[in-house]
Amino acid sequence: MKKHLYINGQWKEATEYAPLYSPYSGELLAEVAQANEADVDEAIRAASAAAKVMAKLPASQRALILEKAVAIMEARKEELAVILAKEAAKPLRTGRVEIARTIQTYKFAAEEAKRIHGETVPLDAAPGGEGRLAFTVRKPIGVVGAITPFNFPFNLVAHKVGPAIAAGNTVVLKPASQTPLSSLVLADIFAEAGLPAGALNILPGKGAVVGEKLVSDNRIAAITFTGSPAVGIAMKNKAGLKRVTLELGSNSAVIIDHNVEITPALVDRCVTGAFSFSGQVCISLQRVYVHQSKYEEFLEKFKAATEKLVLGDPLQEETDMSSVISAKDHERMGAWVQEAVDAGARVVTGGKAVSDRLFAPTILTDVSSHSSVSCQEVFGPIVVVTPFATMDEAIAAVNDSRYGLQAGIYTNDIHAAMRAADELEVGGVMINDIPTFRVDNMPYGGVKDSGFGREGIKYAVEEMTELKLIAIKL
Repeated sequence: MKKHLYINGQWKEATEYAPLYSPYSGELLAEVAQANEADVDEAIRAASAAAKVMAKLPASQRALILEKAVAIMEARKEELAVILAKEAAKPLRTGRVEIARTIQTYKFAAEEAKRIHGETVPLDAAPGGEGRLAFTVRKPIGVVGAITPFNFPFNLVAHKVGPAIAAGNTVVLKPASQTPLSSLVLADIFAEAGLPAGALNILPGKGAVVGEKLVSDNRIAAITFTGSPAVGIAMKNKAGLKRVTLELGSNSAVIIDHNVEITPALVDRCVTGAFSFSGQVCISLQRVYVHQSKYEEFLEKFKAATEKLVLGDPLQEETDMSSVISAKDHERMGAWVQEAVDAGARVVTGGKAVSDRLFAPTILTDVSSHSSVSCQEVFGPIVVVTPFATMDEAIAAVNDSRYGLQAGIYTNDIHAAMRAADELEVGGVMINDIPTFRVDNMPYGGVKDSGFGREGIKYAVEEMTELKLIAIKL
């Protein structure tokens, strides 16, 4: 089955197609079009023309389009979850959660479309400003280039497409090579919802072709990218005066204080944070710092809960965890664990391949802070557990990272909680929860190598609009 490019409201055949295989079963899912530079140019031209139409579309109509898309997705949600299971190896139960969040994200976008506003400005606060009335409005910026990853191919697309449409912009979307089907299905959904032709263009293809063209073309007003730091930083350097929003991952940590009871709920949250979707989550729990008085108890309970996870076929209802996204990543998991063990780490559970596609959920201790599993982004089912003696030590350990997306702290001491909130070098601090917590209306983004700018619909709309001042001399 061939999947074509989607440009200006039409399906277009490409000059090249690439096979798409299931990460779990290895079956051929589709032959997917690969956009070339001419295709990207055509899509940008279509989006530029449609931007004039979108800019004139009333907020009520933009909201209605998004609401209709929500209703269509709601009716097709099981079909969408199956797409996720097949092309991303996301277990069905996990995939259904993503689809529910995706629907919620587009609902938030519909609501925010009706809340875009400016404010009055008291010009008479400055000498010479007397006798003038001033106010601001927010205007759409034009064409948004959206580049998305494989791990949340519905919801992370929604975080880019939803606010762009809400703000009256158009989009040229480049989905991840492993998960293009999740994006291509949106073409028919938004066409049925009444989105003008050219407002959403979908171009699977190589980053060196599609991504490079989006970043370098002056007709693109903004780039919103989720992916690796190396690629994101290179994009920012090439983007010139474009708006750039970058979400570049992390090696997120949680602190468990001495006054916290190690309850089944806390342990289960840590298991979820570490191993949901095989740890392939930007805010996956990768580092756990436990007070030395609770360390052995936590480790024993964490190990027992982890070993109850069901591994296997993502299309089976009982599956908790399936394969990592590629053979290359599967090999990397083993290499990074071996590197840590060679440096003195101990494998508490897992640490090896279950099959040529599955890697066991892995807990490591006695890990050097310089080992890849600690200082790099694992993006796999591996978590490091380390004891600490003082809060100073724990906060310093969390901050000893090139990343800073989100962090968590479990404590019953309000002073420790607020100190962590102040001193942790991250974009978001989750008190009495894991760093993997996210709902789709909150501001989301990081510091250091974790990125630049904020997602979350309201905040993304601000990134995708221009503030314009109008001053009237009375």
